[in-house]
Amino acid sequence: MAMLIAAVDKGSLSAAARDLNVPVPTLTRKVGDLEAQLGTKLLTRTTRKLTLTDTGFAYVAAARRILDLVQEQEREAAGEFTAPRGDLVVASSNLFGRTHVLPLIADFIALFPEINVKLMQSDRNVDLVDDRVDLAVRLGALPDSGMIATRVGSFRVVVCASPAFIAGHRVPQHPSELLKMPCVMFNGPMLSPEWSFKAPATGERLVVPVTPRLQVSTPDSAVDAATRGVGFTQLLHYHVAHEVDEGRLQIVLPEFEVERVPIHLVHVSRNLMPLKLRCFIDFVAPRLRESLARFQ
Repeated sequence: MAMLIAAVDKGSLSAAARDLNVPVPTLTRKVGDLEAQLGTKLLTRTTRKLTLTDTGFAYVAAARRILDLVQEQEREAAGEFTAPRGDLVVASSNLFGRTHVLPLIADFIALFPEINVKLMQSDRNVDLVDDRVDLAVRLGALPDSGMIATRVGSFRVVVCASPAFIAGHRVPQHPSELLKMPCVMFNGPMLSPEWSFKAPATGERLVVPVTPRLQVSTPDSAVDAATRGVGFTQLLHYHVAHEVDEGRLQIVLPEFEVERVPIHLVHVSRNLMPLKLRCFIDFVAPRLRESLARFQ
């Protein structure tokens, strides 16, 4: 089952064999033996790719559940459900992971010496099941799913610029004025190329299709550009909090801000949660709420 799933996930038998560190003929034979045992084809193989048959789709989905159950029973036998020990995989975005999650992980592993933590930092949302992630820190509205979510805070979506830049232009009184002003755009997963606002009187959503003087791919770069006087930028509050506190950036149009962006701890629903995960949530959740309270 594990070999079949690896072949499906990697897209080829040779890539799966490299990932599992087994000879390609061995993996091919094992998958063939599985198909022979079941009396049906699971994979359609061409020179370019593997595709699942209809039966294969259903079988792989069931195999994933079975292997998850096997791993859970192995962890229980190893004591992960009776003592906080083992490996814990945590996922977070790059900047938030470095500034807010990593310091808590450092304190956590000092308190629990038998737990090892792997922090996966990426600005894309990983799949908790496929990527074997125990817990993810998610920024933004959550889709409906079978996941368990614990809310720990929220962030404003703010527009800001350097005081010197604002003095040389003016403080905008309405979001539409940004159309005629230099702007720095961060093309992030949480922020649209069209900047969104909300009318304070009616709650109507206002969309401003700004034309950026500068586009960047990380919030750090947008912050640096804004502090250098390139223009206005729209970011999450925590991106610019340090610069705002030091007076190097100034928030404008606060009355037009859209709804806050929520932050959740998300994990897969299990009948029996490993103690290492329970300990991590109990440790991190209140501390994150406390550290994020300043943004409320």
